[in-house]
Order: sequence, then structure tokens, then C-alpha cells
Amino acid sequence: MIIVFFTIFQRRKNQLVINQLKQKQAFEEELTKTQQEIQEETLKHVGRELHDNVGQLLSFATMQMNVVAKAVNDDVKPKVANASEALKESLAEVRTLSKSLNSDVITNLGFDATVKNEIDRLNKSGLIEANLTLDGKKVDFENKKDEIILFRILQEFFSNTLKYAEAENLNVYLSYNPKLLNINVEDNGIGFDLESAEEGSGMTNMRKRAELINADFNLDSQLNKGTVLKLSYPYRDV
Repeated sequence: MIIVFFTIFQRRKNQLVINQLKQKQAFEEELTKTQQEIQEETLKHVGRELHDNVGQLLSFATMQMNVVAKAVNDDVKPKVANASEALKESLAEVRTLSKSLNSDVITNLGFDATVKNEIDRLNKSGLIEANLTLDGKKVDFENKKDEIILFRILQEFFSNTLKYAEAENLNVYLSYNPKLLNINVEDNGIGFDLESAEEGSGMTNMRKRAELINADFNLDSQLNKGTVLKLSYPYRDV
């Protein structure tokens, strides 16, 4: 009887521990989802403000410069023309940036187009030479939210590359397979030691986002050899 009682007690105790772990995991997943939703709403608001307010101001300034160009002397016109061109480039940059921040635009454009839009923006910045390579037959995501999460992971990697890597080149490979999408991103920067590096918010955000969509996440870096991000995303239903 003692043995039976102890066995039943141990099973119930183990089940209780398992249930607690599951509840903790579910809570952490829900917390992460909530944080992502709040971030997306914030980015969406910033994107709209850039497009509607800052974009309109730059458009107005460009029109004013065109008026000024007609009124000034010939010796001043080249300077006015340069200023006008700078405003046009700034307006184009603001519009491109607003697209990459607004999740509604990302959903409408699609994953490939959004990544290409970001690659073009990086190249226009003059800070790095970025390339995008596509392979396989494109698959449209049924779960549009996953497109946004995948893109945010790439954005985080791009941002870290620009800030810390001192890289000259950034290469992005998207390989579509029937059941999953493989993504490889690599830079030729200074790299870092993964074992000694503390996992900051950027790396944590990328990893948590990958977990949300059941994507395999692997980040590898070597000193003076650059950093490589590998993602394997299984297409998911809504």
C-alpha cells in the first residue's frame, strides 16, 4: 500500500510540475506575442507619421525650392538645384523607410518585395553594398503575420550589421522549397565571439520572434570573418 501510495503521489507531483511548466511556457509565449503586437503598432504609427507628416513637409519644401529656383540669379541656381535634389532624395528615403515600418504595407507588398525594398534602402544609404538572391518558386504566405515577423528578424540583423559589424557587404538569400523557406543572411564584418558575447536585446528579439513562428534559428559569427544568420521557416496556416 505504501508503495502504491508513493507511486501515485509521485505521478501526481510530476504531472503538477509538467502542468506548471506548460503554464509558464504559455504565459511567456503570450507575453512575447503581446510585446510584438505593441511594437508593431508603435512602428506602424511611426511609419504613418513619417509618410503623412514628414513626407508632406518635405514635399512642400521641394515645391518651394522649385519656385525659388525660378526667381534667383543664374549664379545661385546650381546651389538651389542641389538643395532641391537633396530634398527629393530625403523624401524618397522617408517614404521607403515608412514602408518598412508599417506592417500593413509589408502585408500588401509581400515578403519578397518588402525585403527588396529594404535592400534598396541600404544601398541608397551608401553605408554598405547589399544584395538579394532569390531561388525556387515563390510561395505566398497564408499566414501574413509570419511575413512581418520574419521581416523584423531580418531588419534586426541589418541594423546590427550597420551598427557594429563594420561590414562592406551584406548578402541575403531566399530559397523557396515546397514545405519551407530557407533564409541565409551574411555580412563580411569583424564578427564577434558568440561564447563570450552577452545576448543583448537584439539577439533575444530575433530568437524570440523565430520561436513564435516555429522557425529554426541559427546565428554564427567568427572574429574577422563576419556573421551568418540562418532561418528555416515552415509555412503555416492561418
